[in-house]
Amino acid sequence: MKTLTKAVLGCAGVLGAWSLLLRPRQGQPGWEELEGVRFAHRGLHDPGLGIPENSMAAFRRAVEHGFGAELDVHLMADGGLAVVHDSDLTRVCGKKVYIEDLTAAELADCPLMGTGETIPLFREVLELFEGKTPLVVELKVERGNAHALTDAVMAALEGWNGAYCVESFHPAVLLRLKQRYPQVLRGQLSQNFLRDSEVGNLSLPARFLLTNLLTTGFARPDFIAYNWKDRGNVSLRWMKRLYHVHEVSWTVRDRETMKALDREGATSIFEGFVP
Repeated sequence: MKTLTKAVLGCAGVLGAWSLLLRPRQGQPGWEELEGVRFAHRGLHDPGLGIPENSMAAFRRAVEHGFGAELDVHLMADGGLAVVHDSDLTRVCGKKVYIEDLTAAELADCPLMGTGETIPLFREVLELFEGKTPLVVELKVERGNAHALTDAVMAALEGWNGAYCVESFHPAVLLRLKQRYPQVLRGQLSQNFLRDSEVGNLSLPARFLLTNLLTTGFARPDFIAYNWKDRGNVSLRWMKRLYHVHEVSWTVRDRETMKALDREGATSIFEGFVP
């Protein structure tokens, strides 16, 4: 009987510790402005129409259709903020150069996907969306610039008239937001890094921690943005059951998946179709 009691107490202790590690922030105002909104992934882009991802054309199209937008922000060499997904611009601009090494003036020489569109500045996108549909702002940390990037983005957002949230794969961004900008809705991006072979130089322990959201208790995000294909993750499921954490699902590429996520109360970031 003593052995059984110890086993039960041990299991209860593990469950309690695990639950504490997964504890998000709850009750932060502002989510009601994002709930029910559909967010176009990198803008409402369409290569077939000559509208590249993360371009002003894609963002204008999202606004015209009444959608919010998800976008990616990098910190440049001159302290400016560029809206582009990749640090290495080979894929999107056909140039082997890194956005962190460029200045705002040099973006004019970086056409997107062979079109007349160029990499926009974050302030240009903010001007377009001001007073209109909401934004999901993803911060792309490179070269250990989590604090500088976060501070620059928050300075750009100061006084902006619009609804938004900030998310990142990097927990250091969320910790910076928690410490210095607690009023901002913050989200932890994640996926199954243990299965994904394209995880850069992440160590196995880091991949395990991020996959299972075990930095949550320290960063205290308001929402979890998880790859919808991996949303069966046990930590995410437990957070939803225990804490009713807000869930954002990316990247949804068909209407049936979006409808299923709608029924479960998840917010969709979509691309490849117009809902």
